[in-house]
Amino acid sequence: MSNPKLEVLTPKNSQLIFIDHQPQMAFGVQSIDRQVLKNNTVALAKAAKVFGVPTTITTVETEAFSGHTYPELLDVFPGQDILERSSMNSWDDQKVRDALKANGKKKVIVAGLWTEVCNTTFALCAMLEGDYEIYMVSDASGGTSKEAHDYAMQRMIQAGVVPVTWQQVLLEWQRDWAHRETYDAVMAIVREHSGAYGMGVDYAYTMVHKAPERTHSTHKVLPAVPAK
Repeated sequence: MSNPKLEVLTPKNSQLIFIDHQPQMAFGVQSIDRQVLKNNTVALAKAAKVFGVPTTITTVETEAFSGHTYPELLDVFPGQDILERSSMNSWDDQKVRDALKANGKKKVIVAGLWTEVCNTTFALCAMLEGDYEIYMVSDASGGTSKEAHDYAMQRMIQAGVVPVTWQQVLLEWQRDWAHRETYDAVMAIVREHSGAYGMGVDYAYTMVHKAPERTHSTHKVLPAVPAK
């Protein structure tokens, strides 16, 4: 194919890397609400788990500065190795390059902090030196200002990076609702992480299709008492 970026992302042609989703890095993020950032990051991780997409997690200066990776992210991949680095550019670390090569997918989906530093340098080097295609998950990444994030995204796009969002990746992997083997798991991610879309799914399930509520709590609904 003359332009491989015309290929839709699938679980078989892509891999995922999380770069520096650590608290001290998140403290500096101003381009996106940080709770939204964590929600989107964890949702992307859960999507990768559902579809069996090879995933790399790398960190920088954990003990000296950045702190430990979001526990909610690590809980999605229990027992997985964390690739610690000293360089801001993940491509500089041989462990990271080896992990990407071992996964054997040229389409690399990237989410990380900060967009203008760790994401940009990795993306440019991975394309130049590794001949990878980079798909940057804008809403699971963050910069130190909106301007820093936006201009970093523009720089990468001009260099050939493809901008995506976490839900776009999830639904591109699913592709067809007839794929029943992943349908329920995808809907579970949507219901928990997709805001109004997820609330709409909950409403349709319970009010239209009369499915039980998603909550595991045992609550009693007391009937309404008309006003006198």
